[in-house]
Amino acid sequence: MAFRKIINDPVFGFITIDDEFIFKIISHPFYQRLRRINQMALAQLVYPGAVHTRLHHSLGAYHLMCNAIHELKSKGISITGEEDRAAKIAILLHDIGHGPYSHALEQVLIKTVSHEEISLLLMQKMNKEFDGKMQMAIDIFRNDYPKKFLHQLVSGQLDVDRMDYLIRDSFFTGVSEGVIGYDRIIKMLTVYDGELMIEEKGINSIEKFLISRRFMYWQVYLHKTVLCAEKILVKIIQRARNIRAQSPSPVFNVFLNEEYLSAKIENYLDEFCKLDDYDVMYSIKSWINHPDKILSLLCKSIINRHLLKIIYSVQEIPQKVINGKKDIAIKHLKINKEEVDYLVFTGETENKTYNNKTEHINILFKTGDIKDISEVDNALINQSLFDSVKKFYICFINMDITL
Repeated sequence: MAFRKIINDPVFGFITIDDEFIFKIISHPFYQRLRRINQMALAQLVYPGAVHTRLHHSLGAYHLMCNAIHELKSKGISITGEEDRAAKIAILLHDIGHGPYSHALEQVLIKTVSHEEISLLLMQKMNKEFDGKMQMAIDIFRNDYPKKFLHQLVSGQLDVDRMDYLIRDSFFTGVSEGVIGYDRIIKMLTVYDGELMIEEKGINSIEKFLISRRFMYWQVYLHKTVLCAEKILVKIIQRARNIRAQSPSPVFNVFLNEEYLSAKIENYLDEFCKLDDYDVMYSIKSWINHPDKILSLLCKSIINRHLLKIIYSVQEIPQKVINGKKDIAIKHLKINKEEVDYLVFTGETENKTYNNKTEHINILFKTGDIKDISEVDNALINQSLFDSVKKFYICFINMDITL
């Protein structure tokens, strides 16, 4: 009897796993850890439904990869059975290196190392366990495999990763601006000279895809309250390290230790795979009663959703405004100049709709011509959308908060 498992997904319906080896990968503890990593960090403080996990996203991206490969095969694109399996494994594991609260704590708990690098290390570790059966998947993930379009499906301007997170995050937040025609985009995929492209009939769907990304970033991912909550989370980690606070989670203590920060992540992969959102949140709950009043206040603000105030600006925040907010906080809370930096701080964030310098979304016309999406007649994605949109912000303490 052929192997077959089905998973009921709220976005796509039934997802079929018809490969026993792929099911072994899904069953691996490294992969199952993704159940305990929130896809959208603290966005749930603004959008209460945004509680889906990295596992949800990974399975959704796998489903879209299955559809994309099926479509390309139907158009005569040569994809062997081994390549089929490898591409599906690569997309399943593309986010396996995310730490607690995903992007919110990236470069904070594990400095100078991206989640992609950790994903690769974990894939290589799993490959040894599976006697080298994952090597082609690793080559595709690293873009070392000759058929470049397979890597582009995993990581590129039109990858199934982006397609899933837009439609999934839109679904769970209820923000309809993120809805894209992913099924039509997949139907329009093709390969020309080894590169992934879109057939001419898919131009409008691609434009909608790019505009939806822009809307989702400003309305959801970079929503000012979401951003503020995630910056408070970072400040909690920084304060805990500074005062050498102890977590009730032994594995979290490893990553709070300053000595760890100079070590190589390769030496801590086992500990990393035991760390998830629950360790961080358990610690935050316990630190509510910590004798350090700054750490206690920051933790209460997350637990009770009594956050710092945040203001976005198109211009850099004037120093006199920053100093004024700090002076008020110092006087009101009776704290010192070092402590106030945890409660009044600034930063900047930016978003770019389409980067046509590093990667391209190429449109294949019936005539055989190839044009970048920005160069087609009456293009909606044009030069005005290439530039990054930058916003500055200041976070500062509510004066109705007391220590």
